[in-house]
Amino acid sequence: MFIQTESTPNPATLKFLPGQKVLDAGTADFPSAEAAENSPLAQRIFATGGVTGVFFGLDFVTVTKADDVEWDHIKPGILGAIMEHYQSGQPVMAADHAPASGHAEHTGEDSEIVGQIKELLDTRVRPAVAQDGGDITFHGFDRGIVYLHMQGACAGCPSSTLTLKMGIENLLRHYIPEVVEVRPVAA
Repeated sequence: MFIQTESTPNPATLKFLPGQKVLDAGTADFPSAEAAENSPLAQRIFATGGVTGVFFGLDFVTVTKADDVEWDHIKPGILGAIMEHYQSGQPVMAADHAPASGHAEHTGEDSEIVGQIKELLDTRVRPAVAQDGGDITFHGFDRGIVYLHMQGACAGCPSSTLTLKMGIENLLRHYIPEVVEVRPVAA
């Protein structure tokens, strides 16, 4: 098994490509070791030490390290944990876990606008940020303000504010006049 690694715009995060599918659909975010109880793979990665977050996409694993840890010290252990997991035959996720579609539900008078927002996120934004090892999902819409949740490499990335303001906000405002601002929300 050959696992490729790619850097991301977030220096604290690396993207690992195991060369096979990680999830059948959706994403899974583990912002702490405690949150990884439904994933044998995420548990193995956290057990290597120095890891503060794990995120799964369809064909990648994004790992975020602690600030006081160097990649040179923990990367071999993470590669070993991923390889060991796939050789074990264990599932990536426990059988009772359903992957998240990502977007929060929204009903009410703005449901048509929210549908357009979600469609633009799914077609234009999410594929691009997945290339960088992250995901951005709809959280809410209130009086012209779109609230988005950033995961994986996008969470805590130094360029995330620029991505939100210059990229996503401009895109949404161009196509949907009702959108006046985009803001991130905490997990």
